[in-house]
Amino acid sequence: MITVNAMGDNCPIPVIKTKKAMQELTGPETIEVLVDNEIAVQNVSKMAASSGGKVTSEKKGEKEFRIVIEMEGAPSQAAGEEEETACIPDARGNTVVVVSSDRMGEGNDALGKVLIKGFIFAVTQLDTLPKTMLFYNGGATLTCEGSDSLEDLKSLEAQGVEIMTCGTCLDYYGLKEKLAVGTVTNMYSIVETMAGAGRIIRP
Repeated sequence: MITVNAMGDNCPIPVIKTKKAMQELTGPETIEVLVDNEIAVQNVSKMAASSGGKVTSEKKGEKEFRIVIEMEGAPSQAAGEEEETACIPDARGNTVVVVSSDRMGEGNDALGKVLIKGFIFAVTQLDTLPKTMLFYNGGATLTCEGSDSLEDLKSLEAQGVEIMTCGTCLDYYGLKEKLAVGTVTNMYSIVETMAGAGRIIRP
């Protein structure tokens, strides 16, 4: 694994450092990029994905983020060229995603669980990320240990998306100690967040 330390670097330096490491590859390799802000996560992730990398990211602590890029080899010369010096603004809009179940739609439960996993992954691919994602009732299980969507949710959190799960729901399901991403919230905050949203998306 190659580590790119871009802690303390302002845009576009994290992108440039990462791009340089990618161009020096001679075969399949994993690149770890360390940055200290959400905008850098967004910019590096966008560039790496456009260059053919498989990208995941997570928040390790306050002002401490880790991006992992799996590459099959060096990108083509044109790939990601535009993003090398581009500093996109905060890619979060005033959208709130509300998830109230661990499955999507009605009918077959197994299919519903496949669909909700696909839905959350699709959120990670939006050009404009949501500001907040709210999880309550059965949806609370998706932010806890064992969830198939944890990797995607951690990636969203690393890019500044606020992940909030209903505390009453976690208590009801006995999951309060198993919350693995985001923070615990209450019904007042849930209502306040939804009331202030520019738009609300429900799977």
